Amino acid sequence: MPKRSKSSQRWLDRQRRDYFVRQAQDKGQVSRAHYKLAELDRRFGLVRGNSRILELGAAPGGWTNYLEAKLSKGLLIAVDPRPIAAGATTHVIEGLAEDEQVEQQIGALLGEQPLDLVLSDMAPNISGVRAVDQARAMDLADITAAAGGRWLRKGGSLLLKAFQGEGLDEWMDELTKRFESARLTKPKASRDESREVFVVAQGMLK
Repeated sequence: MPKRSKSSQRWLDRQRRDYFVRQAQDKGQVSRAHYKLAELDRRFGLVRGNSRILELGAAPGGWTNYLEAKLSKGLLIAVDPRPIAAGATTHVIEGLAEDEQVEQQIGALLGEQPLDLVLSDMAPNISGVRAVDQARAMDLADITAAAGGRWLRKGGSLLLKAFQGEGLDEWMDELTKRFESARLTKPKASRDESREVFVVAQGMLK
């Protein structure tokens, strides 16, 4: 077996120490992302039993599994080009969130009924060049916000991952014009050293 690099070993050591990673493993969750959404839902009341939800960037399925457990009726559409660990009641669409074919499939599933919640845990593939990675992260935020603008009902909510850096403050200023409230928050399951934050926008204005 090849010897692990120091960076790989540090990552493995951190994973072993991480409380939320251990919790996910012990409780059979797909990933630690489950606990991020659980906390945000508790704080902001995002998901009801009959909610109609679109999840972008759903793989591997940590958020999907949480949503499935919360929904008793409603609708859940999960989108990702990679495999998603989803139950039989979830409508899985294979593809990129911004693709025209994906949007057509979403529209066919929704019919005339809009959504209550659009959410995304999408993140860019990290290049290590901060300006490039931030620009890619803002592009993903734009994709999610555009989906919210297209599919959300009046009063609906938007939840997405973002990264602290250039352009985020101005982007948030624009978002406040479209929702009754929009804020940045960092759940406990997000690592302290990460620039990861979450945008919670509620009360879509139409």
